[in-house]
Amino acid sequence: MKKILVIEDDLQVQDNIYDILSLEDFYTVTASDGAEGLALAKEEKPDLIICDIMMPQMDGYAVLAALRDAEETAAIPFIFLTAKADRADLRQGMALGADDYLTKPFTPDELRQAVAARLARQENQQQQTQRQVDKLRDTISYALPYELNTPLVGIINGAHLLRTGYSTMDKKEIEELLDAIETSGNKLYSLIQNFITYADLELATANPETVEKLRQRTEPCLTTPIIQAAALQKAKEVNRQADLQLELEDAYVAISDWRLKKVVQEIVDNAFKFSPAGNPVKVISRIQEAHLHLFVIDQGRGMDADQVRAIGAYMQFHRQIYERPGNGLGLAIAKLTMALYGGELDIESFVGQQTTVRMTLPIAQDVVHSNGHSVA
Repeated sequence: MKKILVIEDDLQVQDNIYDILSLEDFYTVTASDGAEGLALAKEEKPDLIICDIMMPQMDGYAVLAALRDAEETAAIPFIFLTAKADRADLRQGMALGADDYLTKPFTPDELRQAVAARLARQENQQQQTQRQVDKLRDTISYALPYELNTPLVGIINGAHLLRTGYSTMDKKEIEELLDAIETSGNKLYSLIQNFITYADLELATANPETVEKLRQRTEPCLTTPIIQAAALQKAKEVNRQADLQLELEDAYVAISDWRLKKVVQEIVDNAFKFSPAGNPVKVISRIQEAHLHLFVIDQGRGMDADQVRAIGAYMQFHRQIYERPGNGLGLAIAKLTMALYGGELDIESFVGQQTTVRMTLPIAQDVVHSNGHSVA
């Protein structure tokens, strides 16, 4: 049975709503003011909240703002009751995250239809999330054992060699084994972090409320220092600083700095991984039509059209031929991250010639530089 919380200080209206919902077999909880309603929402975890706007002490706007700020109540569908339909009031409520409005006086049919629509939408979102969880579980259960096995074997074998041969090894041999164990450990840690990152992104992008809340709370970041540092770090890891070519235009974009860094690291890492040493890897950013376009271009083995269309998590093409490490998560993480922040990721590739990964992000509006000047 679905549970509905009604917050209404007019007891006659409250009773009418209670009677209508009870006849529809909803379990209905009532509160007579905003503070009581907020406490009941956190205690009862209702499937839907119906709340009057004009209430003494704590009005409906304050109730909704408090609900959206609390993780346990942020996603509960919310319908406002109002005695007026002023556009400014509607905009204010929608900006806070209201799902619908009912204008007093309303008919029983209008109330039933509004409730049914909100609950149906919630059910659909829950089903979408569950499908994403099922998909995620299936892919991880298939890929995880294989991807973790290689570095784990390196750690176990290295530790075994140290234990059994320590007394006969010289210092150089011991240091080489310790280096190998540390390298395998770092690789294992990186794999696990990528699996966790991908899982978080899959679940976040499946829920529109989560996406909207995350975007609203994100502080824009200045791109050039982040892109430059992330690309240079990956170039140093594979000793290919001479191959890295940077052509960057600076902008503030609506994405968190650590997520932008992660995306650049994954895409640049792929570019180095699948292109031979001595060939350039270009990282270029351009501002056009209120968007930042970020290109990572390598002259490597490339992909055909079918492979580009099939890109997804845990997929690496021709692994048995190329013997390259990796689990295919890098592009999947980058693509989901772009979607999470209202951007896009596209790939253009020619077999044996070149691959270009293009990422597009909206430029943040009305950001103030440290020199006090505002940029749009």
